Amino acid sequence: MFNEIIDRSGTSCEKFDSLERIFGTDDVIPLWVADMDFASADVIVEVLKRRVEHRVFGYTYRSQAYNDAIKGWVARRAGWQIKDEWLAFSPGVVVGVTFAMLSCTSEGDGILIQQPVYHPFAMVIKANNRQVINNELLNTEQGYRIDFEDFEEKLKHSKAFILCNPHNPTGRCFSQAELKRMGDLCVKYGVRIISDEIHSDFVYKPYKHIHIASISREIADNTITFIAPSKSFNLAGLSTAVAISSSEKILKEYNQELHKIHLDSGNIFGIEALMAAYNDGDEWMDSMKEYLCGNIDYVIDFLRKNLPEVKCHRPEATYLMWLDFSAWRMTQAELNEFIVKKAGLGTTSGVIFGDGGRGFQRMNVGSPRAVIEKAMNQLERARNEKANQ
Repeated sequence: MFNEIIDRSGTSCEKFDSLERIFGTDDVIPLWVADMDFASADVIVEVLKRRVEHRVFGYTYRSQAYNDAIKGWVARRAGWQIKDEWLAFSPGVVVGVTFAMLSCTSEGDGILIQQPVYHPFAMVIKANNRQVINNELLNTEQGYRIDFEDFEEKLKHSKAFILCNPHNPTGRCFSQAELKRMGDLCVKYGVRIISDEIHSDFVYKPYKHIHIASISREIADNTITFIAPSKSFNLAGLSTAVAISSSEKILKEYNQELHKIHLDSGNIFGIEALMAAYNDGDEWMDSMKEYLCGNIDYVIDFLRKNLPEVKCHRPEATYLMWLDFSAWRMTQAELNEFIVKKAGLGTTSGVIFGDGGRGFQRMNVGSPRAVIEKAMNQLERARNEKANQ
């Protein structure tokens, strides 16, 4: 079912309908925005159809069934037992992260992030007159690693830490030891943990996602976690995410930020879709992850055989591949132009994730295999043509 190529153009689709605006041409394969090109699970589509057929779309609320769906999913997928009173709403993970940041910091405060990292973090920090403090991840032969000496030093100048786990764009799934060490240090220095775990359903064997708040009571009571079905089930357009914290104080502060602008009700289709996904989406999710593993295998093997100078640590999680083109010795502008105009690919320029992303491109492999095959062949052909000039 994941081999079906669905034409998303003309549907107000950011990934397809914004190509001209973003890349200066619509003649590229869109591999940028982090959503997938697969149809959502049938169980979700059928639930939404039934709700549409009801024909009345008035004010709605989140019932006990909504909470139960979230608790059940988190327990089954990650073994984390959470409670009703720990749950709050967010219209999206980035929105939630922003409100969580506003709830515990003031203008001028330092907010710690780990670049190269999802670029909206730095954007919302700066837009809200906070200071970006960066604990740069170390790119090693074994993959990206945390510089803990620098991490501890930076905590001394921070009020909050935005954790991205699994990490976008590097594909790291941080280990329990790494998470515990970061969590304990944040507790030691009184730094609030705001954990973006939107990619938590995309962790590949032998790795296992661990919610940082599940490690200890002390860490849990210093953390607010965000999850969502939006990445997992391709529901980003339904604007529904979940905030989780065992701390009554943290959740109260967070909810106060939502209440200030009356942004805590949600939308009826997002609520219905979340319940369908989290109650009945396990089989679809498992099949989709297996398919994505095949896409990742294909790209890794293709690079090894045909483009060995392009390096990529195999992602432990996410459907995003972090391609290192530094061996081509191009400036970022030259690389971006080559990828778009010569290879015909719409990937994400690595530099937007921070200076550590120079020479990189982020490629989304959440597409039918034939699309990924075409993209890689175009990249190889463009490289060969350049070499023969």
